[in-house]
Amino acid sequence: MTLEELANTGVQSHNDMVASISAKLIGLRKESIRECLSDFQNVEHRLEFVANIHGIKFINDSKATNINSVWYALESSTNPVIWIAGGIDNGNDYSKIHQLVKEKVKAIVCLGINNSRLIDFFSQTVPVIVQTMSAESAVVNAYELAAKGDTVLLSPGCASFDLFENFEDRGNQFKEAVLNL
Repeated sequence: MTLEELANTGVQSHNDMVASISAKLIGLRKESIRECLSDFQNVEHRLEFVANIHGIKFINDSKATNINSVWYALESSTNPVIWIAGGIDNGNDYSKIHQLVKEKVKAIVCLGINNSRLIDFFSQTVPVIVQTMSAESAVVNAYELAAKGDTVLLSPGCASFDLFENFEDRGNQFKEAVLNL
């Protein structure tokens, strides 16, 4: 299967690509692969589609509590991103995602008590950085910064215990705030 044929099966991420190649290698037809990919639902809090509001896509990746997970989330985005990030930073090496942030992120909405490392690192890269202290405030700020065709991505890269019980609580509050827009 060529890359063009693979793209025509509905591949949207690295995981989709690996699954598609594996399926093709065991003999599944391109049409079957396309159908499976179009019906697939992500696991909750892991690049979970929440809603499309006025052409702005909202994605819940609250499980992304480290920089490697954020890298995959940003890499998979094809639209300009309003990135909701922050929380308890356990010594993150933001240089690993610097280039992706530079290419894809148009604003950062910090969600947490102390995001000074995140702000210091990206203040010369991203033109707009705002701080918030609740999921509702983060979503409202992100929505106001976004334009039609953008993606609002909750992919914090940090632990959630400063404002939330756990990543599930953070993700659920994010989804509730999005649905209340």
